[in-house]
Amino acid sequence: MASNRKSWASFDEMRKAAEEGDAQAQSYLGVSLQNGQGVPQNYLEAVKWFRKAAEQNDPVAQCYLGFCFLVGQGVPQEYGEAARWFREAAEQGDPAAQFNLGVLYETGQGVPQNYAEAVKWYHAAAERGEPQAQFNLGVFYEQGHVMPQNFEEAVKWYTAAAEQEVGPAQCNLGLCYQTGRGVAQSMTEAVRWFIRAARQGDKTAQHNLGVYYATQESATGTADPAAQ
Repeated sequence: MASNRKSWASFDEMRKAAEEGDAQAQSYLGVSLQNGQGVPQNYLEAVKWFRKAAEQNDPVAQCYLGFCFLVGQGVPQEYGEAARWFREAAEQGDPAAQFNLGVLYETGQGVPQNYAEAVKWYHAAAERGEPQAQFNLGVFYEQGHVMPQNFEEAVKWYTAAAEQEVGPAQCNLGLCYQTGRGVAQSMTEAVRWFIRAARQGDKTAQHNLGVYYATQESATGTADPAAQ
C-alpha cells in the first residue's frame, strides 16, 4: 500500500494539491499540521484535512482520523468514531489501523469486547509487519486465549516483533529460550534477548538478568563475561 503513495517536490506543491482535492496530499497536509512540520502545529486543522481525505477513502487519513478520535486530539474523544475510522482503514489493509482496531476489540472501547475479533485484526496487522500486533498475537498464542495454546507460534511472532526492537517481545522471547517453550532451551539465547530488552528499559528483563548474573556469581565466584 505504501508503495502507491505519492510525493511532491515541495510543501507548497503538496498544499496546492490538497486544496485541489487530492486525497493523499490532504492526508500528508494533515500529518504536517499534526506534527508542526513546515507549518505551525494545529490539531483542529489537521483533523479538517484528515477528514477531507478520509471521506475520499484514503486509508492513511482514516487511520489518523481514528487516532485523533481515540485520544481526543483536535476533536472530542469518541471511541465509537475511532473504531469507525480504524475499521474503514483496516478493511483496506492498513496495518496500523488493523492493530488499533484489534486493541479496541480487546479492551472493549468503542466496540463490544471481543477477543476473537481482536486476534483477527492483530493477525492481519502482524502479517503486514506491524510489530506491536506481532507481540500481542504472540501473547495470545502463548496464553492459549481464544485460540489453542501454541508455543511455537508464540515464538514465531515474538521473534518477528523482537527483531523490530519491541522490548516486551524480546523479554518474552528470552523467557521462551530460558524455559524451552516453543524453542530449544538455550540460556545463551535467553540472555542475549534479555540484554536487548533490558537496554530498552524492560524491567522484567532487567530483573531476569540480575537473577542470572547473581546465580552465575554464586556458582562460579565471578559473573559470566560471555553473557555481558
